[in-house]
Amino acid sequence: MFRHLLTRLRSAWTGPAQPEHLRRGQLGEQAARRHLQRQGLKFLTANFKSKRGEIDLVFQDDDCLVFVEVKARSSELWTRPAAAVNARKRRRLTLTALDYLRQIRHPPVKTRFDIVEVLLSDGTVQEVRHLPNTFPMEAPYRYV
Repeated sequence: MFRHLLTRLRSAWTGPAQPEHLRRGQLGEQAARRHLQRQGLKFLTANFKSKRGEIDLVFQDDDCLVFVEVKARSSELWTRPAAAVNARKRRRLTLTALDYLRQIRHPPVKTRFDIVEVLLSDGTVQEVRHLPNTFPMEAPYRYV
């Protein structure tokens, strides 16, 4: 009973504990952002949302807008993290990227989709892999 009360008081003070998958995703996005900035890309925004989906990170690389999907995993036993970006996910990313481009009034820029894999162990980043230009905009959508 005392332990339950202590847990409730702690939650009231610090807020409810964040689910593990959200903590892992947040850690992965922070690591990906730092990694890409070290490579010279200019950070524009994180977690862009539209009614059609969400893009984890958006960067500028010279005259190219880079839409980044971050996949953080604690294991690669079954498959690479990038394999989770299937055709359905690519289509949602494409449509969300078009919403982003519409919001910034359709500038004449190139676009590309990158995936960043972040491997974690015991809550720490072990490896970051940047996979540039992983897929084109899904047909029938094209931009510039």
